[in-house]
Amino acid sequence: MKLNYLILATLAAIALTVGACAPQAAAPAAAVPSPAAQAAPSSAPVSAAPATAAVVTLGKSDALGAFLVDEKGMALYLYTKDTPGTSVCTDKCAVAWPPLLTAGSATAGDGVDASKLGTTTRADGSTQVTYNGWPLYYFDKDKQAGDTTGQGVGGVWYLLSGAGDAVGKGS
Repeated sequence: MKLNYLILATLAAIALTVGACAPQAAAPAAAVPSPAAQAAPSSAPVSAAPATAAVVTLGKSDALGAFLVDEKGMALYLYTKDTPGTSVCTDKCAVAWPPLLTAGSATAGDGVDASKLGTTTRADGSTQVTYNGWPLYYFDKDKQAGDTTGQGVGGVWYLLSGAGDAVGKGS
């Protein structure tokens, strides 16, 4: 009887050892957090790295006229504290004002001058779209296409016209 227990215990130990050394099956995709769901360093942009090139086009409102939007109609803003080709909006700023990121070059949609589209490399290594040199951003309080609640915030955030100028900014 003791011999049976000893054999069973030995077999159980072998099974556990073999199981621990065997290659593990991949977890279902839903169980593996995406890179966007994982905590990012404080200097990382809020939005996940895009898989495709960004598309910039023109939107319009009766009150503000024509201004830049992404392919979903979400308003794009410039930050007057940036300098052409350089973003200074990081950390908490990039949480409230996520940068428009792209994989490769951005694409010009209707009404957008392709020669004014460009990119800049952010401090975290991501590629941000620029227009007329200005890095482009979303505003986290804009919830749907056509929202422009970031216009004029703090006297430093503005929509961009197709010409590449701040919309409604006085001299």
